[in-house]
Amino acid sequence: MINAVGIDIGSTYTKAICLDGDRKVVGMAVRKTGFKLAQAAEAVFEDLLVNCKLDRSAVTYVSSTGYGRYVVDFRHAQVTELTAHAQAATQLFPDTRTILDIGGQDIKAIKVDPEGRVKAFRLNDKCAAGTGAFLEKTARYLGLTTEDIGPYAKRSTSPKAISSVCAVFAESEVINHLANGIPAEDIMMGAMVSLGGRAIQLMRRVGLEPGYMLTGGMTRNVAMIDALQSALGARFHVAPDGLGQLNGAYGAAYLGLRRVEKLRADGRPIPPTAAELGGEEKKPARRWSAMALTDLRFDLSGDPGECPVVVTEASRGKTPAHRISVAEVKAEAEKAVPAAG
Repeated sequence: MINAVGIDIGSTYTKAICLDGDRKVVGMAVRKTGFKLAQAAEAVFEDLLVNCKLDRSAVTYVSSTGYGRYVVDFRHAQVTELTAHAQAATQLFPDTRTILDIGGQDIKAIKVDPEGRVKAFRLNDKCAAGTGAFLEKTARYLGLTTEDIGPYAKRSTSPKAISSVCAVFAESEVINHLANGIPAEDIMMGAMVSLGGRAIQLMRRVGLEPGYMLTGGMTRNVAMIDALQSALGARFHVAPDGLGQLNGAYGAAYLGLRRVEKLRADGRPIPPTAAELGGEEKKPARRWSAMALTDLRFDLSGDPGECPVVVTEASRGKTPAHRISVAEVKAEAEKAVPAAG
């Protein structure tokens, strides 16, 4: 029996999902992230276990993703958000080629191939006015909860667009609209129309390819989905039963499941968690640099076709500057290793 868990630590919400060996969803959990990321990850994991009716020992593998993925000390592996979203999207809707993920603090447009590999991506670069957090803040001004945003905005008859791309100016614009007697539902829908237009422009930057999928918390907002589809002129795939918000967690769990299957097929054991490794995780080795281990300062000089190194006078106090080889620089760096340790 395999139970693979994916945990997505986002800026606003932390999500968790469990998949069994047949790739079926065993259970899900979502809670506010707050400012203590590690505690949020642990709490949502406990919620997940309760929802799945599983003991901690029954979990085979844990993969983390999201901007807080490194704080999950009980993880076996971590994966990037882009990879997790891409893999989940193509598993849930195989014809997906362009993904739009609207999160609390950013928007991602991702282009993928049929195997779920990332071909291109773009992130929003126009402040928080283009994210879900702005909609939530607008809702608070209007006295609405996050769950009320969609149904309330659907009552709009004349949306009032928010033109500012800066969150601070956009807030002022909302306040001015209220002061001018604009109905709250028109302001709320206008904010969605404005956000939707910016999101579609981001998608255009990666190249629109049919097979569109929407992920993130906005998948729970029917008015936002309508605004996006109107701006795009096409329909989005939206995972059912709230799964769209957990797309990143689903992708992490799916990749963990594949990893377990590969390990078992090769007769290898499940690797230790980050906590069992002392909180350390193998990361790509940094590129070797002689500069890191010596006080030499050098620049390139010489005739075309050569690549000698000239050490400057300031680095050794020698006049004039003299030429040494790269091999000599490395040899000196190696001498410095014991002292550095």
